[in-house]
Amino acid sequence: MHLSIALVALLSALVSFAAPAGRPNIIFVLVDDMGYADLGCYGAKDIRTPHIDRLAREGVRFTDFYSNAPVCTPTRCGFITGRWQQRVGLEWAFGFTAEAFRRRGNEWVKEPDMHALGLPTTVPTLPKLLKAAGFATGAFGKWHLGYRDEFNPTKHGFDEYFGELLGHSDYYTHHYYDGTYALRDGLKPVKVEGYLTDLINQRATQFIRTHAREPFFLYVPHLAVHCPFQPPGRPKPSVSKEGMYDGTRRDYAAMLEKVDEGVGMMLAELERHGLLDNTLFVLSSDNGGERLSDNGPLAHKKSTLWEGGIRVPCVMRWPAQLPKGKTTSQSAITMDLSATFAAIAGAKPAVDHAFDGLNLLPILTGAQPEQARSFFWRIDRTGRKQKAVRHGDWKYLQDGNIEMLFNLKEDIGERRDLYRNHPQVMADLKQRLAAWEAEMAKHQPEFLVK
Repeated sequence: MHLSIALVALLSALVSFAAPAGRPNIIFVLVDDMGYADLGCYGAKDIRTPHIDRLAREGVRFTDFYSNAPVCTPTRCGFITGRWQQRVGLEWAFGFTAEAFRRRGNEWVKEPDMHALGLPTTVPTLPKLLKAAGFATGAFGKWHLGYRDEFNPTKHGFDEYFGELLGHSDYYTHHYYDGTYALRDGLKPVKVEGYLTDLINQRATQFIRTHAREPFFLYVPHLAVHCPFQPPGRPKPSVSKEGMYDGTRRDYAAMLEKVDEGVGMMLAELERHGLLDNTLFVLSSDNGGERLSDNGPLAHKKSTLWEGGIRVPCVMRWPAQLPKGKTTSQSAITMDLSATFAAIAGAKPAVDHAFDGLNLLPILTGAQPEQARSFFWRIDRTGRKQKAVRHGDWKYLQDGNIEMLFNLKEDIGERRDLYRNHPQVMADLKQRLAAWEAEMAKHQPEFLVK
């Protein structure tokens, strides 16, 4: 009799502990500066990523996934807004290398204070949309869309935020090399001891635990594996301008393995609450790898529009909807995730702010066939001018005054320039690029960062 009562009590507790059936939870882990070949499921031999590999093994792995840009800020902007970052003028990363301007009437005036710029809160965002649809929203990690309070993640639709606001900082002291303190809990500067990746993992896992009984959107944009290359367990020396890039491949591997550890923590927490099957879990990178990363077999690296600068890993797991162990060559881009997340949440953007990305679910589930798509990139900086467009298997790349054409299906490493052989393809791609640039030029953003 007592055993039956105890069993009923246990079953009741388990039922109340699990989240109600219905809309899925959404988790997006964004790694910083990760190379195309740095995960086990993409061929890495010297970095152990068993939990990320599990996402691929139990879900979908993309071979032709792209970041919105070859550097941090614009890709994050593309994701948060769901649109081309050029529409709001954020074409390059905030920081000491940026060329920044503020609109004064019809003129651009140079803005000397980089902290004065950020994603305006007047711009509709994905977290605002999901929050309005009834999702709890949390962001934990690197923001890089504005340092001042007016640009804080909590002003853009996140209920909770913990992380560092700048492009990078010391992983232990949480200071930028010039002394600027970057760590925030919401709007509040906080002094917290610990390795940043560990702190992010802990807060992200806590968010799942807190919101297990309601649909949630969890955004985890890690600083790792961006420089400074400070591995776990080695707080000294502190970051300096001169030592920013010091480090070894083994340091880099240990940093990425900490990200993987966090994925494992989140998966375990989901399982603890019975949420594993009905959670869409996505992991990607904000741009191609740099310095200590492995971009093989792609050409070049971050900050360029060669494939090594913009083609990135992406894995998705959602057992309730997605096939298991699927590899897809469907081309996709960061802002497609925004459209996908909104679609599965049942949230529609405003008519005048339609997403530029595509809901990927119908293609990934087989309800729709794979399709040829057009993607565009641009670098328009003093000393570096590049443009690129990919449509289907073809890619046009303008590097300075040199024009090139590659068939990426046959030549992923961009070694064989075919521009003389296919003038009609060249003309078509250049026309598409010109039309896209004309569309972007219609917008009148408040800031311009390039």
